[in-house]
Amino acid sequence: MRTMLTATALIALAVLPPRAADPAAVRRGTSQREDGKAVNSTLTAVAGIKVGHHTLAERPTGCTVILVDGDASGGVSQRGGAPGTRETDLLNPLNMVDKVNAIVLAGGSAFGLDAATGTVRWLEEHNIGWPAGVARVPIVPAAILFDLGVGGNAKIRPTADCGYKAAEAATTATVQEGTVGAGAGATVGKFGGAGRSTKAGIGSAAIALPNGLVVAAIVAVNAVGDVIDPATGKVVAGVRNPDGTFADARRILRSGSNTPPPRAGENTTIGVVATNAKLSKALAARMALMADDGYARAISPSHTNGDGDTIFSLATGRWDGAAAITVIGALAAEAVADAIVRAATQATSVAGIPAARDLRK
Repeated sequence: MRTMLTATALIALAVLPPRAADPAAVRRGTSQREDGKAVNSTLTAVAGIKVGHHTLAERPTGCTVILVDGDASGGVSQRGGAPGTRETDLLNPLNMVDKVNAIVLAGGSAFGLDAATGTVRWLEEHNIGWPAGVARVPIVPAAILFDLGVGGNAKIRPTADCGYKAAEAATTATVQEGTVGAGAGATVGKFGGAGRSTKAGIGSAAIALPNGLVVAAIVAVNAVGDVIDPATGKVVAGVRNPDGTFADARRILRSGSNTPPPRAGENTTIGVVATNAKLSKALAARMALMADDGYARAISPSHTNGDGDTIFSLATGRWDGAAAITVIGALAAEAVADAIVRAATQATSVAGIPAARDLRK
């Protein structure tokens, strides 16, 4: 596969119009074709990807499972200061295993990593995993966010049963967004101190090019910072003023006001970016690294000492075409930023924490 970016492609990439002018990158889960049929514009637009959520009824928390139909090469970028993860070392291109069967995103802080055990069990029951002689061992990286302080008893959190049920529920249908799965207890805008945050959730977006390349993302947004729409520069969700307007974390930072620092481990944005292109493990890692730029475009501040920001990548190889990793990675960052904005706009209020849609005048 050719990976050299031509001069023409570089010029085209440099002059891409804003997302709002690009019909393939519209920020909505479904859009309408000219024939009236709905188009899937979420992570499951990537052939070979299924997504399932399980949301706990007792408290706003849950998990989201991204299943690969077959397997995919994978990578990870972890740039936050307080991560909670599983199997990320396995994704290092220097290490042997080069296929991933599923990725789990969960609430519940470190306790929520147990959800991956349930997904492993589901995969084993279906004889899916890395061939290791006497058994097939499911390869399931995972990451968590901190939502223990939202909506009641902190001892209610995702368990292995959550991961099993989310895997069982996974489909190729348009991904449900908002206050579900790993995003059920997610909030943003904690830079202004207690009681001023806004409800966020989980969002997804996809970019499909005319040549058949698809790049998509799903992100659960539980950031210290505000969510910023890169297309406008405006705050979508974040630190609230008493009148329901947004204070803007960027202004708070520049004012030099004595705001409490984010507490380590109590935030975090986690996600997955996927493509139908064929990528080696090393190129999948590059895709994750470039996709991580989407966090910085749509969250301010991002990658703080109190966030465990992590993003995984998957390449299913279902598309026979060729595309440079520079193009794939650049589109991945765009999809991630779009998914973050959707995580804020699609969220609904919970546990007395208002969502952005409730603050609109």
